[in-house]
Order: sequence, then structure tokens, then C-alpha cells
Amino acid sequence: MQSGLKKFDKWLLEFITDKPGTNPLMGWESSSDTYSELNLEFSSKELAIDYAKKNKINYELIEPKERKIVKKSYADNFTK
Repeated sequence: MQSGLKKFDKWLLEFITDKPGTNPLMGWESSSDTYSELNLEFSSKELAIDYAKKNKINYELIEPKERKIVKKSYADNFTK
């Protein structure tokens, strides 16, 4: 199978929780900080950076990796 390209044109702003805790009832990792549930999507890198600067949010930019596309044919499975 080959990976699709859906939503690779979006930039995400994700909030990282500093102190995740353990839920005493179930034992799952949880947090009282609701920002950890929030993901914002932007159509461009510049819009995401401008939003973070305008709202005084510290950010770390992670550039996407270049995809190496190897074109394959179904017939290649049988011709070696």
C-alpha cells in the first residue's frame, strides 16, 4: 500500500501539557489542563506563526519531511 496525501497541506498548533497525571479511578493518564485537547489547523505556516505570536504562545516549528516516492508496479512482484 502507499500512503495518501490527505491533510498534508495543513499546519497544526498543538498545546503540550506540562504535568500529565494519573486518573485515580481508572489509572489512565489524564490532565486537568484542557489545552492538551486543543489542536488548531491553519492553511499556511505563516498564519500559524502569526497566531502564536499574536497570542504570545511559545512555539516550536517542526518542518515536514520530504517524501521519497518510489513508484511501483504490481507486475514488478512477478518479474524478478
